[in-house]
Amino acid sequence: MSTKKLTQDEVDALINSLDKQGSVPIGKNRISEKDVRDFAFGSDDLSLMGDYYALRVINERFARLARSVFQPMLRVQPRISAQLPTVQTFDEYSKDSPSLMSLSTSRIDELRGSKMMVMQPEFISALTNGYYGGELGLKHALRSEFTATETRVIEIITNGLNDVLLTAWQDLMPLSFSEHAREENLQFASFVDGGDTIIVCKFTVQLPKAESATLDILYPLQTLKPIAAQLRSRMQSDVIEDDLTWRERLEQAVMQVSLPMNVQLSKPKVSLRELVELEAGDVFPIQLKTGLGVMVHGQEMFVADIGEVAGTSAITIIRKQLAL
Repeated sequence: MSTKKLTQDEVDALINSLDKQGSVPIGKNRISEKDVRDFAFGSDDLSLMGDYYALRVINERFARLARSVFQPMLRVQPRISAQLPTVQTFDEYSKDSPSLMSLSTSRIDELRGSKMMVMQPEFISALTNGYYGGELGLKHALRSEFTATETRVIEIITNGLNDVLLTAWQDLMPLSFSEHAREENLQFASFVDGGDTIIVCKFTVQLPKAESATLDILYPLQTLKPIAAQLRSRMQSDVIEDDLTWRERLEQAVMQVSLPMNVQLSKPKVSLRELVELEAGDVFPIQLKTGLGVMVHGQEMFVADIGEVAGTSAITIIRKQLAL
């Protein structure tokens, strides 16, 4: 322990520094009282789970992949934007919600929790109209339930979005959904208690020549707490497949179509009398020529020569007969 005592000048300097009001010097910069504001712990959205970097990445991937799910309904791939996740109670989320909504709840077996997918009735009507060739405007009349056709559209969209969501989660951890349930009113949805905290992942879907629609995915806070450390990690994409557009996937599917190919060895001419008199065991001579025709669905596409590779008959393509 040091026995050095402060001098009178050093004591006076300490007292003077305590008596000064206003700014406090920190290096060359000074922090004014005007720059200081009150902070209540727990009031920020990210305080409960930290920085959900991985969850934001998952939402961005889901937004990109979900475009192909709406392609058959809208006949175009809409622009989908993922907003930052927010934390609120289920009562706060349900406060201003309409009475009729598409609520699809699924159980996440690996996390021993659940998630809910919420779609607005105007969006469902637009998808149904677009699927059957109608207009895509967000027009919705007040009613108490969805029609049978809209229910089928909800089922198709929900199944497609669930598959896309599973793909988006693959890099963080593989998940599986089970015990699917659908409801049309938040008051009757058996999801969480009103005071429980949920994480709201909101997505904006920009429809052509219409106002944007919203799509929400809700996770109870207790469901994601076991993987809070993973959600705060910097996740890299190693498992997820390439984000191909609908046109690229269609091109790949077309390129995998099998086509029968035949090689025309000869074109002999025979009279009707000789053809009628042919019997089993007769030998009919033909002459093989160079430049055999390769037929695809009855159309000559290539010119080839006949040969042999490893004891197996084969042909060698010489040139293309017609442009593919």
